[in-house]
Amino acid sequence: MAGATTLGDLASAIGARAEEAAIVADLKAGSEEAYAWLIGEFQRPVYGLVYRMVSDPADAADTTQDVFLKVFRGMKHFHGESSLKTWIYRIALREAANRKRWWFRHKAHETSIEPAESEGMAGGDGFTQSEAMQSALTDRHESPFDNVAHREVQQRVDAELRQVAEPYRTTLILRDLEEMSYEEIAEILQISLGTVKSRLTRGRQALKQRLAAYVQEVGGELGLTIPEDDKVVALPRQVAGGGRRVEVMP
Repeated sequence: MAGATTLGDLASAIGARAEEAAIVADLKAGSEEAYAWLIGEFQRPVYGLVYRMVSDPADAADTTQDVFLKVFRGMKHFHGESSLKTWIYRIALREAANRKRWWFRHKAHETSIEPAESEGMAGGDGFTQSEAMQSALTDRHESPFDNVAHREVQQRVDAELRQVAEPYRTTLILRDLEEMSYEEIAEILQISLGTVKSRLTRGRQALKQRLAAYVQEVGGELGLTIPEDDKVVALPRQVAGGGRRVEVMP
């Protein structure tokens, strides 16, 4: 049975690589259909990843556009050394880091003369930047209560996550929020599996400590718990309906 499972996994992996190779070939040939597929497949997760890195919806939207411009322009140099997904995520992390450095050097010292309402102005697609962010990060199957509860927890976790030092924060985002494998994370960050696991453990411990007081304060109302195991941290991965219980364990 184990042998059959291994062969099945191998066949599936080979099939996936062949499918990706065909897509990459279409992208390099300038296929509009292939680029439409690429946008549909990666725009939402890339935006979510970038938003958690730069924290501002407008900056996240601009950075996401920059990511795909780099992807389109760099496609001819992609030779399959990594998967398409990890290559795109590596570009996204690099662009998000560049945006953060730019922000600290320039934007943080600016004083806006625009009214506060301008922060919620609609973009070209008719959605405000904050609405676009919520659309990218919200589970469509949640009940109204669960949606509010999830959003509240998400906002608090995002705020505390921003206080976790690098490189632990990025590793946490990729593993516990983006649900990437250890191997994918190692490939994206170009580090060893051991380093991935070490950073993840330390990042989870740091975030767990930061969230402890919040969980004690509102845990009874929202159904939040932080497990005793130091290897597990409370993260808003999903909101379960019915009993109004927020699932927070990864």
